[in-house]
Amino acid sequence: QVQLVESGGGLVQAGGSLRLSCAASGRTFSGYAMGWFRPAPGKEREFVATISWSGNTYYPSSVKGRFTISRDNAKNTVYLQMNSLKPEDTAIYYCAAGTYSSNFAKEYDYWGQGTQVTVSS
Repeated sequence: QVQLVESGGGLVQAGGSLRLSCAASGRTFSGYAMGWFRPAPGKEREFVATISWSGNTYYPSSVKGRFTISRDNAKNTVYLQMNSLKPEDTAIYYCAAGTYSSNFAKEYDYWGQGTQVTVSS
């Protein structure tokens, strides 16, 4: 089992920045791929970013160049740095852990409870 706890959400103006954190406990964190997702109309959870156990990253076009995912295996933590935020980025952001790095939510085995990000215009 892996337990995930997100933090760092909040209210920010458009163009601003936030850094989300996801602290993991339980089984070996470094062996898991990690992802960030958010709800979206017509989708259960929209892919935001993923990082493999070796540090390879992947983003959808909607956030590429604005968001950066990183991990600190010594601290069992994954981060999502969000810059140039837009009102449409408003959502609950969920952290997830899985065996493989994927842009599909169903590929992840463990989920956090989410952290709210609100971007005002």
